[in-house]
Amino acid sequence: MFELFTHRYQSFEPATGVPVRVTLGAPRWTLPYTLEHQVREAAPSRNYFGAARPVYEAEYLAQLDRHGVGFFASRFQEIALTAGDPRLVLLCFEDLSKPEQWCHRRMFAAWWQEKTGAQVRELGPLGPTYEQGALL
Repeated sequence: MFELFTHRYQSFEPATGVPVRVTLGAPRWTLPYTLEHQVREAAPSRNYFGAARPVYEAEYLAQLDRHGVGFFASRFQEIALTAGDPRLVLLCFEDLSKPEQWCHRRMFAAWWQEKTGAQVRELGPLGPTYEQGALL
């Protein structure tokens, strides 16, 4: 089994789980950890990447629905088994400590919780509040 968390590349700590890329591109700087796993299907498409949030969110959620929970569950399970750690941290670039900021990793988290009932906690700051995920 696996448990999902979200965070940003810049603040990820390897002790919190397995880093999983869910972005179109990889970071262009040297990371202090190895980024071996990615789920391209959870990355936003270039077709709507620059769109306003309502359009972006509608397109992104439709993309997730096309792949479905079963696909993502299978992929996440495969990564957890390969990595030997059930804690998967879905990473993107956005700094969610800024109240006006939003990103697809939290859209994915909300979609996953709606579809599966499993909460996906952010390991970093969310706006003016801080949500800390419990680690195994």
